[in-house]
Amino acid sequence: MNRPFSDRPGDALSIVNVSRREFLKTSALTGFVLAAGFPALLKADETASPQTPAKYGADAMPHGWIDDPLVFVAIAADGTVTIVCHRSEMGQGVRTSLPMVVADELEADWARVRVEQAPGDEVRFGNQDTDGSRSTRHFFLPMRRVGAAARRMLEAAAAAKWRVPIEEVRAELHQVKHLPSGKTVGYGELAKAAAKLPVPERDTLRLKAPVEFRYIGKGQSDIYDGADIVAGKAQYGIDIRLKGMLYAVIARPPVFGGRLKSYDASAALNVKGVVKVVELPGSPPPAEFNPLGGIAVIATNTWAAIQGRAALKIEWDAGPHAGYDSSAYQAELEAAARQPAKVVRQQGDVGAALKSAAKRVEAEYYVPHLAQAPMEPPAATARIGNGRCEVWACTQAPQLSREKVAKWLKLPEDKVAVHVTLLGGGFGRKSMPDYVIEAALLSQAMAGKPVKVTWTREDDLHHSYYHTVTLDRLEAGLSAEGKPLSWLHRSASPSISSTFVAGSKLPMPVELGMGVINVPFAIEHLRIETAEAEAHTRIGWFRSVSNIPHAFAVQSFVAELAAAAGQDHRDFLLALIGPPRKIDPRGLGDHWNHGESPERYPIDTGRLRRVIETATRDAGWGRALPKGQGLGLAAHYSFVTYVAVVAEVAVGADGKLSIPRIDIAVDCGPQVNPERIRSQIEGACNMGVSLTTQGEISFKNGAVQQDNFHAYQIARIDDAPREIRVHLLPAGDFDVPLGGVGEPGVPPIAPALCNAIFAATGQRIRHLPIKDQLESA
Repeated sequence: MNRPFSDRPGDALSIVNVSRREFLKTSALTGFVLAAGFPALLKADETASPQTPAKYGADAMPHGWIDDPLVFVAIAADGTVTIVCHRSEMGQGVRTSLPMVVADELEADWARVRVEQAPGDEVRFGNQDTDGSRSTRHFFLPMRRVGAAARRMLEAAAAAKWRVPIEEVRAELHQVKHLPSGKTVGYGELAKAAAKLPVPERDTLRLKAPVEFRYIGKGQSDIYDGADIVAGKAQYGIDIRLKGMLYAVIARPPVFGGRLKSYDASAALNVKGVVKVVELPGSPPPAEFNPLGGIAVIATNTWAAIQGRAALKIEWDAGPHAGYDSSAYQAELEAAARQPAKVVRQQGDVGAALKSAAKRVEAEYYVPHLAQAPMEPPAATARIGNGRCEVWACTQAPQLSREKVAKWLKLPEDKVAVHVTLLGGGFGRKSMPDYVIEAALLSQAMAGKPVKVTWTREDDLHHSYYHTVTLDRLEAGLSAEGKPLSWLHRSASPSISSTFVAGSKLPMPVELGMGVINVPFAIEHLRIETAEAEAHTRIGWFRSVSNIPHAFAVQSFVAELAAAAGQDHRDFLLALIGPPRKIDPRGLGDHWNHGESPERYPIDTGRLRRVIETATRDAGWGRALPKGQGLGLAAHYSFVTYVAVVAEVAVGADGKLSIPRIDIAVDCGPQVNPERIRSQIEGACNMGVSLTTQGEISFKNGAVQQDNFHAYQIARIDDAPREIRVHLLPAGDFDVPLGGVGEPGVPPIAPALCNAIFAATGQRIRHLPIKDQLESA
């Protein structure tokens, strides 16, 4: 269990610099206020004007960044260095990578570093939304400054101790050395003296040159939580135990928007261990982050609560979405995509170019709803007492959890503490704090006793915030020589905005900026349209978000065009991208650009070309393969990172698919922790394989049809690629801006696999998941 932040051990550096503190305070108060209930990830900076220039990166996020060493570093008398991690760890390695950056600049011995998880408090720690592949990208420089400032304070303390000029001392691996004499003093001996010194001003700090890095870029530091995770000692949200704790599960409306008509709890109350049955209020749409309501069964253990829930007799009013049916809805999306729709990007005359084309190609691609399905379902524990509420939760958004719990309990935010546990996977689901609010409400119903709410696997699959269902229709015209002359892309999908704005039917710029509106193709006639689509369930964000269906459609269609032109796919794709150049995404209609500066992060087609060239070269593109085997290529730009994938597949006579190898080339700029990058790309690859081959959430009569992993399958060992080879392109130096890593690996997997299947069999997969499409061919 995480200890309260105020209870951290050792002698904290406690220097106060008034001007610096005032600066930080001012930044926090005047910076960035999260619009009520609207996800920060999905908000573009729309406030830019000549008087207020646009903000990007961490500057544009709620509460921005903090680089105060007093907030992030404590040094004990025995020399133990405690570094606070303010982002949530869900397997991506952030509790290693960000503290490692601090430790490097601090010249700390990694073996003597411990990491403490920050509670939800953005004013104190800076933005804590762990999403959007932004943790390292946004906090690399602030964390470097944290370490450098603390190092400088220790050096100043040593210089004062020896009465020598500070230029004669140098921090080096957990001690400070007097260069002329060679004498040394450990960090633990200096901590108290350093605490009496001012924090150096930011512009006076000396950041290390890359050649001096001890850990950054090496990928050799142990994973901070690795031993505990492997040994089963790590504590996740679902593991929390408090004295006198009660356990709850909740029966929720089976159809989104449904209401409770009546219930009989008498049988449930007769189940041994059941303590109480509590009705939770529902919330009118939009769904926002609100709990779905329902009937909670509270017991002395989780099993009794589950048994009690099964004994409930409940009658539901299914509500307005009772008729939601995935098959019928797919037909609706197809019909919408076949009609002219709202134009969101246009250049040239697509209609005339299509009419004059020697060959016209058209295709439709469908991706169903997906569930994040983390191995650890949502879980939260709450305890209320003395006008305060404490929460322990596996959450990607502790600050949002704090805000919402305070609102529902009608408490001031400073009376709510959210302790962040490790997350057993998140993939976007745990950014929504509905389950945290449930725990708080049930603790309130039990007079403040600690109550843990556990979502079963079935609960999670039935009541998630699903990745949207999408239908993309593309049309293109080719010249007699096979050159693409025109490109028409019409996309239809319920928007995430529907979860926050009732009746919303069109995608937001941020969704269009994920691989639709910003395709960097050198083609004269191009039009992008988006059709209206009504949501019938909670739509949320899923790792890589809208990039998944858009990459699948665009990169599959490019392969289809190459085949229609009779050209090699790789050569066709490179020709379509055109010569190396830097494109301002605003010129393509993308005003979001993954939240980053269009000047600092233009779309660099040279980098896109290089990942394609690297992946195809290292995969042996063009090599002869036995019958039934093939190579498929796809490339995609997302979260300001460039990724290309070459998949090798084998399809047996019985339609059985196997994946001997996948090569993935990644250009994410400077690599802070290469080993963590490789791990995330490998994980993204397996997730991409899962959603391509098996992933589907379908609805019938308004309810989800899948119950557990037997029906919503994740790739097993036999399904996974036999070999995943990750090729990280060198960035040159650390002056190049960082790209995201957690999400960009997913989008190109599906089209690469399906393109490889086409190469192996001649069968084109346009609807995901593949499931038995090969076996039935």
